[in-house]
Amino acid sequence: MDPALLILNAGSSSLKFAVYQADPADELIAGYRGVIEEIGRDARFQVFHAPDAGGLIDQAVAAANHEQALKLVLDWLETRHPGLEFRASGHRVVHGGADYILPVRVDAAVMADLEKLIPLSPLHQPHNLAGIRALARLCPDLPQVACFDTAFHHTLPPLARRFALPRELGERGIRRYGFHGLSYEHIASVLPDYLGAAAEGRVVVAHLGNGASLCAMRQRRSVETSMSFTPLDGIPMASRCGALDPGVLLYLLREEGMSLEQLDDLLHHRAGLLGVSGLSGDVRTLLESNHPHAAEALELFAYRTSQAIASHAVALEGIDALVFTAGIGEHAAAVRAATCRRLAWLGLTLDEVANQRHGPRISHADSRISAWVIPTNEEKVIARHAWALTAGD
Repeated sequence: MDPALLILNAGSSSLKFAVYQADPADELIAGYRGVIEEIGRDARFQVFHAPDAGGLIDQAVAAANHEQALKLVLDWLETRHPGLEFRASGHRVVHGGADYILPVRVDAAVMADLEKLIPLSPLHQPHNLAGIRALARLCPDLPQVACFDTAFHHTLPPLARRFALPRELGERGIRRYGFHGLSYEHIASVLPDYLGAAAEGRVVVAHLGNGASLCAMRQRRSVETSMSFTPLDGIPMASRCGALDPGVLLYLLREEGMSLEQLDDLLHHRAGLLGVSGLSGDVRTLLESNHPHAAEALELFAYRTSQAIASHAVALEGIDALVFTAGIGEHAAAVRAATCRRLAWLGLTLDEVANQRHGPRISHADSRISAWVIPTNEEKVIARHAWALTAGD
């Protein structure tokens, strides 16, 4: 077997993994893909993609922490492929700050820098780094590569990065960073396959999933994005509020007596689609529900998303193409339709039949703005970077 790449995405209570190899043409091919969820509680090990159907599993396991979960993954892979040799591991790391604008091989100095960024992403960064540490303990000689969700947005113009706050706060790192960059990097890499020469034009990409954001691209580079200092900003999400009048936060602290911990929990875990519907943050559940609050939550999501798309068109001085990606963007035809109908005034004419079959093109041929559904693949982006950065090993 050719040397493989282990791709990891460690969350607060989950560990997603994928295995990639290179074929003779040096095109990276995915092998196994799966996740261990509910780490530290009722952990469950799932493999939902495998070269052979016998490799698919869904079973309860004992995993009290990320290291135990990772060992389960490594042991299982060894059982499936005795002697499997990993050339390197690639990790999704949410925050690279102002300095890490390219993937990097991880060493002690890099880890020290990334730990300093934990205050900028306290819900993600610690767990991303926990995955790196766990693998370092289990496989100390394996090269590890960190790939950053913020890196794609390093091309944001200075005005797009700035808040209207005192300049000294900006100099201390309080600025707009943007996220979901690995997803946007993948979409940018495949845009010519769908749009041809128009890929270099004015494109807005809507990454709509459990976390949701937008990115305006010109020449396939980020010039504006909806998330900013943290992944809380922008459009509403499954359980995150999106853009919010900061005066609301002051009011909740002063008048409602909320603690910082309660406020943090509200904004991250009890807002968004879940908060508005009172039912669920899962779009699939809301689409199946007849409750009026479910319909209102979905309508609010489409309304705010279409507003944000229009604002990104301002950054681009027009829009040539709109791309939907990620779980909701790729699979929820009703959400795409509700969003596109609000953009008819911009010249977008939805092809209802194409939208129901999920594209790839979902706009009519005579639509001034073309609309598309393009699957994202963050793992492949990470694998390519890990392969490139360990080429000399």
